[in-house]
Amino acid sequence: MTLTLSRTVTAFLAWIVTAALSAQALAQPHAGHLPSFEDAEKWALLFDSPKRDARQKPAEVIRALALSPNAVVADIGAGTGYFSARLARAIPRGRVFGVDVEPNMVRYLSERARREGLANLTAVAGGPDDPRLPAAVDVAIMVDVFHHIGDRARYFRNLARYLKPGGRVAIIDHLRAPGDPPEAMFIAPNRVKEELKRAGYSVAAEHKFLPNQYFLLFKRPAAG
Repeated sequence: MTLTLSRTVTAFLAWIVTAALSAQALAQPHAGHLPSFEDAEKWALLFDSPKRDARQKPAEVIRALALSPNAVVADIGAGTGYFSARLARAIPRGRVFGVDVEPNMVRYLSERARREGLANLTAVAGGPDDPRLPAAVDVAIMVDVFHHIGDRARYFRNLARYLKPGGRVAIIDHLRAPGDPPEAMFIAPNRVKEELKRAGYSVAAEHKFLPNQYFLLFKRPAAG
């Protein structure tokens, strides 16, 4: 195998792992190619590895959300709770809903909340076109999830119903880099902005401190 081919294969495998971090498979055609998430405990070793922190910068992401002490947050595509647990600790007087469509991830996150004493973290079984949140939220965050959602127009119309007045949506997703898989596997930030605009949302902020991802914040659609 040539060095160039080896690097391409390595980059592709790295992307597969990163794509798996969402643990969502939200009805997107390529989602069926993701690994099985039946063994949540095994995936937790990867998803929650300290090595992820250097590129994901979770503390900086949470600071950028500018959450009030009693905020209600939905972590959509929570997986094993990489962000959910951190959010719950950041706002101990608030509430966090960790949403996932994979039953084993929902089970694992519920057990993790109990194990780590995070009484303000609730695992939620979401649907492919509706997060099915039990209460309205101030912020919904999606990390490496947007590109997995099948009918995004419908999903974000439904999501708007769960956002409080002044509510926001944070979307963090992959940037392309040399050696990455085909373009179809990625959704450019400008396209995200266009799709959310059509769904009634407006851009609130754009952060560029993440090395491999874009970070966009959107305002809730106007009522009516």
